[in-house]
Amino acid sequence: MPTRPKVRLSRALGIPLTPKSTRYFERRPYPPGVHGRRRRNPSDYRLRLLEKQRLRHQYDIRERQLRRVVDEAFRSPGRTGEILIELLERRLDAVVLRAGFARTIYQARQMVSHGHITVNGRKVDIPSYRMRPGETVQVREAAREKPPFVLAAAGAHAPAGPIPPYLDVRLPELTATLTREPQRAEVPVICEEQLVVEYYSR
Repeated sequence: MPTRPKVRLSRALGIPLTPKSTRYFERRPYPPGVHGRRRRNPSDYRLRLLEKQRLRHQYDIRERQLRRVVDEAFRSPGRTGEILIELLERRLDAVVLRAGFARTIYQARQMVSHGHITVNGRKVDIPSYRMRPGETVQVREAAREKPPFVLAAAGAHAPAGPIPPYLDVRLPELTATLTREPQRAEVPVICEEQLVVEYYSR
């Protein structure tokens, strides 16, 4: 059974955060607590806050980290919300997850921070490292016999949907290359990013 906080958080946010929590979320797709079934008319602020929290927890980042990326997106030319998602999707732990090396973003973060991942042959243990097009992620040779990576190489952690088109993944070799910058429509994140932008614009 997944830890209770993940299940409660999934129900509070209205999205399953881990594969194991999916069945618990589907059984009770409403917020936890005695008032969870009540229909509410949330304020505009509450809706924006919820979207911000959804985005933050899908990437498992702290508020300060998200704020920095939002500020960068505001300074960049183009649609701020789309740029925000694209910047987050280039995080190393997100790429490890999308490539199918890890089952959850939490596991992906742990793999990176424990030094099991390389970028262009160099060990990188910073989950927030932002990948650039052309860079290749690979599991270190010394870690490939560990059970999570043996399962990953066999396709056990492959995403439910298709692998995003901005990644060239070779699971048996446990390698993945970011071929180009992600486009918002290709990123499998549940979020109305414009509400997040409005939250930080207030």
